[in-house]
Amino acid sequence: MLEILGKASSINVRKVLWTCAELNLPFEREDWGAGFRSTQTPEFLALNPNGLVPVIRDADIVLWESNSIIRYLASRYDGMHLYPAGPLERARVDQWMDWQATDLNRSWSYAFLGLVRKSAAHQSADEIANSIASWTANMRILDGQLRATGAFVAGKQFSLADIPVGLSVNRWFSTPFDHPQFPAVSDYFECLADRPGFASYCRNGLP
Repeated sequence: MLEILGKASSINVRKVLWTCAELNLPFEREDWGAGFRSTQTPEFLALNPNGLVPVIRDADIVLWESNSIIRYLASRYDGMHLYPAGPLERARVDQWMDWQATDLNRSWSYAFLGLVRKSAAHQSADEIANSIASWTANMRILDGQLRATGAFVAGKQFSLADIPVGLSVNRWFSTPFDHPQFPAVSDYFECLADRPGFASYCRNGLP
């Protein structure tokens, strides 16, 4: 059985858990990370030298990096409805996954750590304001894309890209500041409520 190493509160672990729900894929999960087993032990570092969750073990296969893991799971376990085989369709899914992992994540990092995690190292009011401004600019891009598709981030059908993006939208709504109105983003988030795993792994009270 697929093994997932990582605490269930981690946004990157939740990507993998939500993907398993979409694939109806059984798994066993072990708690690793802050507050649980240390990811800096030789045992864990032998699996992921970065010392980060999630890591999966699938028989004799070990993988880390959450987006790579969910691409692998969709490719191996009959997930073409999530991750299409056509080069253009797959590239559109990949571009939004990569955008979430780079531009979007970088923009919200400081504000999230300061306002939600209460990190002492992230309490500069100017830096929080800059982070919110950058985050808002990226959410405006997302709102425009969702208005263009009228449905999901990579097109008319739910895809693998909607898992990391959906989790980031949840984080947007969960971070306490005055949010500008992005109607397409709000409608999109409500539409995701019909998906397997959404209530358990996205809108589950965790940012």
